[in-house]
Order: sequence, then C-alpha cells, then structure tokens
Amino acid sequence: MSQIRPLKLSGLEPLVITPDSNFINVGERTNVAGSKKFLRLIKEEKFDEALEVAREQVENGAQIIDVNMDDGLIEGKEAMIKFLNILVAEPDISRVPIMIDSSKWEIIEAGLQVVQGKCVVNSISLKEGEEEFIAHAKKIKRYGAAVIVMAFDEKGQADNYERRIEIAKRSYDILVNQVKFPPEDIIFDLNIFPVGTGMDEHKRNAIDFIEGTRWVKENLPHCSVSGGVSNVSFSFRGNNPVREAMHSVFLYHAIKAGMNIGIVNPSMLEVYDEIPKELLEHVEDVILDRRNDATERLLDFAGNVVGRKKENRIDLSWRENALQDRITHALVKGIDAYILEDIEQARIEAEKPLDVIEGHLMTGMNVVGDLFGSGKMFLPQVVKSARVMKKAVAHLLPYIEADKSNKRQSAGKVLMATVKGDVHDIGKNIVAVVLGCNNYEIIDLGVMVPPEKIIETAKKENVDVIGLSGLITPSLDEMVFLAKEMERQDFSVPLLIGGATTSKAHTAVKIDPQYKNAVAHVNDASRAVTVVGQLLKESTKEKYKRDLKTDYDTFRLNFKKRSKVKSFLSIEEARINKFQIDWKNTEIKKPNKLGTQVVEDFDLSKLLDYIDWSPFFRSWDLHGRYPD
Repeated sequence: MSQIRPLKLSGLEPLVITPDSNFINVGERTNVAGSKKFLRLIKEEKFDEALEVAREQVENGAQIIDVNMDDGLIEGKEAMIKFLNILVAEPDISRVPIMIDSSKWEIIEAGLQVVQGKCVVNSISLKEGEEEFIAHAKKIKRYGAAVIVMAFDEKGQADNYERRIEIAKRSYDILVNQVKFPPEDIIFDLNIFPVGTGMDEHKRNAIDFIEGTRWVKENLPHCSVSGGVSNVSFSFRGNNPVREAMHSVFLYHAIKAGMNIGIVNPSMLEVYDEIPKELLEHVEDVILDRRNDATERLLDFAGNVVGRKKENRIDLSWRENALQDRITHALVKGIDAYILEDIEQARIEAEKPLDVIEGHLMTGMNVVGDLFGSGKMFLPQVVKSARVMKKAVAHLLPYIEADKSNKRQSAGKVLMATVKGDVHDIGKNIVAVVLGCNNYEIIDLGVMVPPEKIIETAKKENVDVIGLSGLITPSLDEMVFLAKEMERQDFSVPLLIGGATTSKAHTAVKIDPQYKNAVAHVNDASRAVTVVGQLLKESTKEKYKRDLKTDYDTFRLNFKKRSKVKSFLSIEEARINKFQIDWKNTEIKKPNKLGTQVVEDFDLSKLLDYIDWSPFFRSWDLHGRYPD
C-alpha cells in the first residue's frame, strides 16, 4: 500500500483530509451565484453584512467556504480583494480554509494575493489548451494553494464516463509529471449534471460521475474528488422533499465511490436511512439508471411526496371542457392520446392552419412556461409538453405547407451557440429540443464558438434568430462583444440571451444598449417558444420589439438610480447639519397612557396606509410600478 499523503489546507486552523476523514462540506452561500442575499449585499457594497453570511456558514458546519464574485454587474476583482481582506480579520470565520472561486484568472490571482493560510483555487481546466493550463498551475503552486481541476478540455466538457477518466488522467499526468504539482493538492470536479430531465442522453449523468469517481480514486493516487451536489436534482426544482432525497442518495453512493469534498446545502439533505422506502426506491432508480421508465415513475410519484393528490389516470372529465382548455391540459400534463383529435377540430374551426399554432398551442405553452418558471412544473414535464406540441405541429404541417401564403411563416431558422470560452450546453440543448418540437429549424454550433463563426454562419444560413448561451461569467463579456459586432455589421435579426449567469439586469444594462434591434433575455426553455414566436410573427414582432426596448430602457434607468455612488460629507460637516431641537419652544405631548399597552380586536386595514410596498415590488422585479 502506498504511503498516505493527505490534503492539508488551512485558514487560521489546519484542515487535514485523510482517507479516514468524513465528507468535507463546502459552504456556497458566499458565492454570488449560490445566494441571492449575498449577491444583493455585494452589489450594495454592504460587505460587513455579507460577512454575517460567511459567519453563519461556519457556525452551521461548513469546513471550507467558497467565495465567488462572478456576476456581470459586479467588479469581481475589486469585490474579491475587499471581501477577503475584511474576512481574514474575523478569526471566527477565517479559521476555516477559503475556496477562491472564479472563471476569470485575474480574480483568482487577486484572491491568492490577499488570502491567508492554504486555500483552494476553483478552478482550472484544459479547455484553453495545455499551455495556459500549465501556466496557471505553476502560479497556483507558487502561491502554495490546492487546486480544483474541472473535467473540461479543448473538445468541451466531459459528459460521459469515458471522457471523465480521459480528461482526469491527462490533467493528472501533466500536473504531477510536468508541473511537479503535489498530487494530494489536486481535487477533481468530474461534472455533476442533472438527471431526470426526460432526455435519454442524461440518464447516466449521475452513475457516470459515481463510476468516474471510483476510477479516479483507484488510478490517480492521493487526489480528491469534489462537485456541486445540487446540480443533480435541478430537474425537480420546486419539490424540495424529492430534491433532498436525490441529494442524499447521490452522496451516499458517490461517497462510497470516493467523493470526499462537495458543495452541499445542509438544509437540502435528508438522512439516507430516513428516506421513505418507496421514495428511496424511485430516487435510486433515477440516480443509478436502473429502469428505462425511472424518470416517468419518479415524476408521477413526486406529486404524492409534496402532498398533492395524484391525478386519476382514468378520469377523463377534462375531455368535457372547452377546446382551448383541453389543448392546454394536454400540453401541461404531457398527454398525447387525444391531441390529434383536438388539433383537427381546432384546424377545422380556424381560418388558417397556422392560426392553431399561433393561437391554441401558444396559449397552452404560455401556461407551461408560467408553471415551470414558478416551480410548479419540472423539467421532464416540460420536455413531455414539447413532445405533445411536436405531435400536434406534425399533424398541422401538411395543411400549412398546402397554404402557400403561410409557407414561410410556418417555421423559423434559429442559430444556437454556447459562446467562446464556455463549454456548458445542457440548457442550450434543452432549448433546442423544445424549439425543434415547435417546428423551428435549429442550427446548433455547439460550444466554445467564436463570434466570427456565429456571424459567418448567421449570414450564410440566413437565420431568423440568434440564441447565445453561457454558464460562466466571462460568457457575459462575449455576449456583449457579439452584440457590438452584430450592430457594427448592421444585423437585424433578434438576439436571444440565455444561461445560468445571464439575467434580465445584465441583458438590459450591458447587452441591449449595444444592439439597436431586438435583444431578449429568455430565462427558461419553455419561454423560448413564446419569445421566438412573438419576434417572428409579422403581426406582433414590431410591437414586441418596441415593448422589449421600452422595458429595458426603464429597467436601465431604475438600475442607474439604484447604482449611483453615494458621496458622504466629512464628520465635521455632518455634525454641523445635525437636527437642532429648540427645547424651550418645543411642546412635548405626554402620551395618554405610559407603559406596555395591549391592543385587542384591532382592524388591520388601518395599517394599510403605513405599509411600504417597495421591498415587495423589488423582490418580484416590478420596477417602476410602486403604488403612490
């Protein structure tokens, strides 16, 4: 047996990770992508309050805290330096090691220059080639930090077992043999992807990670394996009991395989032995890919887990509803048994067959989008809805093609690409499936696509829409650059923006001003259908574009008002301005009753005039609509 070489990290106190150590939990609430509260505090430069988020993590048992400032509306380097400088002065927080997390090297290096102890860098990879990988690894070694290595290379992210072990082996050999990096300071992130999406290519996402972890631990001596556990359950967002069970099941098997570090929210975990037996069986079927129908069975079972009454499959009372209600119900529930019958009725009643798509079907898909966006539908259900939509559209196509006047309008050509520097494409692929099911022709350029290729292909293929996707913060800069380039080359096609790090705020403030034509942020796959439809439909596209521009103009104006840098008076000037009370000429009224008073049967409506609704409207992104 080879000598044990433990991973040794430290803040003010050492953290030694050996094969006998329990699972090491990384707190992610000091990550702007992992906590809305932390993101808000950093944007408002309330760093002292943000420290409380870090303190709470340590008090709740986080053994490493992940600090990430990657947001399109934050100056990441300055924020990282300022926060770490404040943090290291707090002994109760800085006693644990820090994980410096960023997709921008300049931010990582800025953090390395101010952090104390032995930290972890998250992360480097081979996606930009060996030369940059080696250069970054040498600097990290010089700074004395451990490193997380992502399972990416020049071809993209590792999304199956073979690719995971291929990239891990290559990275390990370069680090250990060429850079002379201590193998115990290497932590592999083998990519935890969602399962239960309803797409066959995602069925083995969890089991391939688990098997890849086992291979790494057996073949690459002394290194560790980490990952972001919540990714595995993304398809079931909104159903916390199911998500908690999925996290626990995944961790149970991954830890047995050798995973020893991970980003886990303790409040989103269930004790493995306390998971109800039936739920455990359904979840393990999905995580371990034990049945072909595992996702459908868990989806059906999920309704019971949150206490909703499970739909009676022989109850056909919905068939007595109005035609639009029947079509909407079929789309929401993913029921295709009667869709052709209903679509044929709609076609006969409609003036043109295309009106059925733009009317009945789009109305139903809007409901799907609203339910998914509010967490009341799950990703596999959206995929099922898209397949029902595809079946309906396929029935209408011959009639639409026979109508010569509508032939061009029956579909649009959509170019999709993950921008340069980014290898994430699961979200993009789901959007492509949903749009494809709605009769749009998809040109998918894949990942790491340079702007010149996107523009060249858009011209060559004469596309109707360009869709950009990205998951990491540098992707936002690439999107801004592409918008500028499209404006310079006098493009007129709409630009769609999507991906985990994108937001309405970044789209409105950074991207929209660079392009005079339509720019639309699409926050989920089902919404893409409606947005593209509105942008291409002759009767709606001009108004929709104007509404988008107006909305983003208003958003920018309000954002700039909130973002103004405050100028402060000196302490001497502030004291001169203090409120002056003329005690001699001021009448102070004595309260009717002193001490504690109990109010019973109070009419709450009397408080309405005193409620400040602004926080509510801000939380729901209703800017500029506060009541008087």
